Amino acid sequence: MDREQGRSAIVAGAGIGGLAAAIGLLRAGWTVTVLERAPQLREAGAGWSFAPNALRAADALGVGAEFRACSVPTEAGATMRLPGGEYLMRFQPGADVPLLANHRADLQRVLARHVPADRIRAGAEVTGVHQDGDGVTVTCRDGTEMTAGLLVGADGLHSTVRRRVWPDTPEPVFQRILCWRGVTKPGSAWPVSGFQTWGRGARFGAHPLTGERVFWFLTVRQEQPGARFADDLEEVRARTRGWHDPIPALLAATPHEAVLRHDIYDLDPLPSYVQGRVVLLGDAAHAMTPFLAQGACQALEDAAVLAAEAAGPVPESLARYDRLRRPRTQQVQRMARTDPRLSLSTTPATYRLMTAMTRLASSGVARRKSARLWDWTPPLVHTGK
Repeated sequence: MDREQGRSAIVAGAGIGGLAAAIGLLRAGWTVTVLERAPQLREAGAGWSFAPNALRAADALGVGAEFRACSVPTEAGATMRLPGGEYLMRFQPGADVPLLANHRADLQRVLARHVPADRIRAGAEVTGVHQDGDGVTVTCRDGTEMTAGLLVGADGLHSTVRRRVWPDTPEPVFQRILCWRGVTKPGSAWPVSGFQTWGRGARFGAHPLTGERVFWFLTVRQEQPGARFADDLEEVRARTRGWHDPIPALLAATPHEAVLRHDIYDLDPLPSYVQGRVVLLGDAAHAMTPFLAQGACQALEDAAVLAAEAAGPVPESLARYDRLRRPRTQQVQRMARTDPRLSLSTTPATYRLMTAMTRLASSGVARRKSARLWDWTPPLVHTGK
């Protein structure tokens, strides 16, 4: 990208995608400033899991070893159970590939260590974006302005950058899904190797984390967004009453304040991730449901590809990024939107068919299906001088 612009970039958002993008651009020799609207980098969120494609992206960005160090192998990708405990599919060591699970806060700390502290500006909420052809000027809520040769919109589902630069794009789409997430107290319900349990219209999952903690989630069908409950943990208990061990123990080991509740939204496919010197990345570009465990994985892929393309003029580089990323991420979006139409169906016949097919399919079929998502090779990120 243009050396006459000083190879400077602004990254809006200090989440996983934004920090990864900053790391990649720094690695490629750029000057980077990360703007985060929160007053500080908070240790928020819960856990998640990552497939091999994300690990390859982390390796390309130079953070693979630390990524693995803050993660724990989980068998949840290939262990499926019914609420009564019966196995539909069971992880096979040596045949199935474990995912890696970590806590969002742990991964954020790992990535933040690779960005100089003075290059991350907290409390800097982007409110305006202006392009003049040679650069991008960003205005923050406090009135400060910054100009750079590139703006990366990594500011999430409700991206301000997307709304300002692509004002006609549709709003996020509620997918009639509600999700609770929680993390157990250290050592209180251990060990857990990882599993998913499929009920009718509900899916529970659990992943081990570092520090002998366990991350769990419950997703259910919910027709309207904005549902509120007197006690979220008790609501999860009620919806999983009678389900197999260790689910009751995991809930008993979870503090009430450690439970998060979110409505699940995604985005309809965008016509482009690029306009001028502005590029979208991660959820800002292709927010998706969590049912393939690929949202953050795709953000890491985005960051690796953006960094690899960061050597030439801005327009050509961003055009290549768009050509490489949009088809793949939008395919994953579609798959992630389609999956819960079956796996969260509340129709008894559909539930019986889904569980019967899963039982008969074997883990080999699941491995071949996963390969379509995981079989991705990152480009080489050239280290800048």
